[in-house]
Amino acid sequence: MMGVFAEFERAMIQERVRAGLRRAKAEGKIEKRILAARKGGLSVRKTAAKFGVDPATVQRISHPFAAASAA
Repeated sequence: MMGVFAEFERAMIQERVRAGLRRAKAEGKIEKRILAARKGGLSVRKTAAKFGVDPATVQRISHPFAAASAA
C-alpha cells in the first residue's frame, strides 16, 4: 500500500516540475539564463547539462539566425 502512495506522490512531483518548466519556457526565463551562461563563458554542452536541455537547444538559442539560414 505504501508503494502506491509513493508512486502517486512521485507522479505529482514530476507533473509540478514539468508545469514549472513549461511556465518558465513560456516566460522566456530559460532562454535568458542560457544566454547569460553562454556570455559568461560556459560551453554549449555544460550549459545544456546545467539547464537539462539538449545541446542543440542551447545552440539554437545562442545563434538563432544560424539555424534559420541553414534551412
